[in-house]
Amino acid sequence: MSRIGVFVCHCGENISRTVDVEQVAAQAAKMPGVAFATDYKYMCSDPGQGLLKKAINEHRLTHVVVAACSPRMHERTFRKAVEQAGLNPFLCEMANIREHCSWVHEDRDEATQKATEIVGMLVERVKKNRVLPTITVPVTKRALVIGGGIAGIQAALDIADAGHQVVLVEREPSIGGHMAQLSETFPTLDCSQCIMTPKMVDVANHPNITMHTFSEIEQVDGYIGNFQVTVRKKARSVDEQKCTGCGVCMTKCPQKKIPNSFDRNLGMRTAIYVPFPQAVPNVPVIDRDNCTMFKSGKCGVCQKVCGPGAVNFEQEDRLVVEPVGAIVVATGFELYTIDKKPDDSAIVGYGEFGYGTIPDVIDGLTFERLASASGPTGGKILRPSDGKEPKQVVFIQCVGSRAREKGISYCSKICCMYTAKHTMLYHHKVHDGQAYVFFMDARVPGKNYDEFWRRAIEEEEAVYIRGMVSRLYQKGDKIVVMGSDIAVGVQVEVEADLVVLATAVMPRKGADTLAQKLGISYDKYHFYSEAHAKLKPVECATAGIYLSGACQGPKDIPDTVSQASAAAAKVMTLFAKDKLEREPIVARVKENSCVGCFACKKVCAYGAVEEKEIRDRQGNLIKTVAYVNPGVCAGCGTCQATCPSKSVELDGYTDEQIVAMIEAL
Repeated sequence: MSRIGVFVCHCGENISRTVDVEQVAAQAAKMPGVAFATDYKYMCSDPGQGLLKKAINEHRLTHVVVAACSPRMHERTFRKAVEQAGLNPFLCEMANIREHCSWVHEDRDEATQKATEIVGMLVERVKKNRVLPTITVPVTKRALVIGGGIAGIQAALDIADAGHQVVLVEREPSIGGHMAQLSETFPTLDCSQCIMTPKMVDVANHPNITMHTFSEIEQVDGYIGNFQVTVRKKARSVDEQKCTGCGVCMTKCPQKKIPNSFDRNLGMRTAIYVPFPQAVPNVPVIDRDNCTMFKSGKCGVCQKVCGPGAVNFEQEDRLVVEPVGAIVVATGFELYTIDKKPDDSAIVGYGEFGYGTIPDVIDGLTFERLASASGPTGGKILRPSDGKEPKQVVFIQCVGSRAREKGISYCSKICCMYTAKHTMLYHHKVHDGQAYVFFMDARVPGKNYDEFWRRAIEEEEAVYIRGMVSRLYQKGDKIVVMGSDIAVGVQVEVEADLVVLATAVMPRKGADTLAQKLGISYDKYHFYSEAHAKLKPVECATAGIYLSGACQGPKDIPDTVSQASAAAAKVMTLFAKDKLEREPIVARVKENSCVGCFACKKVCAYGAVEEKEIRDRQGNLIKTVAYVNPGVCAGCGTCQATCPSKSVELDGYTDEQIVAMIEAL
């Protein structure tokens, strides 16, 4: 027979101001099965928990109901106290009489009556609670980091420095990401590659880090602590173990006029190449689409001149399976395109800005390559069309961002700051030049950000025009930019030599495909979704997978590095124990009534439902039923609601418990 203890909390005045807690406790004492009932001002305090433990022992209580605030706040607190008193923690339930009662009512009598009824429901529910053992899952103390930009590099180094093995997967031939393309960084104007390259080298030399560059995620199986990740290592046509990085193959390659995507197609490269001089690893890759040997079978110069014999035209993709316990996703971003042919996202292009047909209309990342000392112009600001130095440059902000008619309603966050930086870089290199900026408003939240933005105007003499550009067109060797200055209410027309567009930050192509492989969610723009914007900003709903950087949303470098270290800290917390303990609120299948329709498998967002074969003693197959992997199940209950034969039940939320609550009313 149940001996239930009911403990009613005043919560200071949060509950007692509206609810007569003494009366609720008195009514609870009369309920069938209740052996003890009391009230206390702060049940979550140490004295309150002490009162609960003492009552369990003195009154030989078998179940506990705490009537207080939301279970989200203190369910774990009270379950821990119950466990310390010798009871199974899942024989304790919380009745929410704060958010569900006192905070939403004004009439004291009605609120007291409702609080009593809520307690009565939980008393009947807790009678049906079963002893549930905690689920333990072994943890593979090895992490996977997807993406080799600054976010992935920071996360990988933090985890590796803590003594854990890390597998870093990057789909480009070199790590470094977009930060390696930048000239200088705001708000300090320090050299991007100067601060990035040492970190790249640290990754390559770290004994705890295994790098898979020019590789992609093929498949992800398993669950938190026990993932099996299949990585496709694409064929470089160069043996990484044999290559010494001498560069002779590149100097001898006859194909030398292939646009270099790292330089935003401003410079040229060979068919066998490294993306940039500081690339890590410093191992070339053959561009098979442009290599004469792969197109016609007539060349092979690189193979002939390679002393170590590293060039291998027969090399093929290979699959590598990596067992890991946690995954950090740091796949980064790409920029909205104004090309004549918009990308597959079906976002409408910007015809008013030339659709990419005017060569001297460029985006911000292309301007970075012009300004970079390692760029195609050696750091000189020169027009792509004729190589002349532009004397008037127009910067246009919010191209793609905050434009609902184009399909993107969000702010890209970094554009205001990097445009201010661009005006400074331009003024430092072209002393007699003039920069104009068309902007809607300035969004510069961050340490020293507003001061940096003001410096662009007050010291570097950039002319900011609050207004939108209506159109631009070619006029001889000039680009006429037509817009408005809403501050003074006049139309503005500037004849520019160069136009730089601050285009929107977007997720990488294929972000949705990767999300589906990982089993994580994403928003309508394909940015990855965190479990909770405030309380779990780097965690996914799928346990063991963490987010870092611009794959979650537009971020600057400081925020990206901070989030990368936060994700690494979460991984290290997970790896702190040999076994992971999880609450046993998971679904279970009644195999005798399961018909094997697998409707539950179709709706499970976490991939927790598997197929299980039932065989007799002779090994003959009797039937195939559903099985819920307790290490993966998140306890959402969708399978229970979907099952047509009612063969699935969620521990802690059984039909018996729910019906008991309903009948109590």
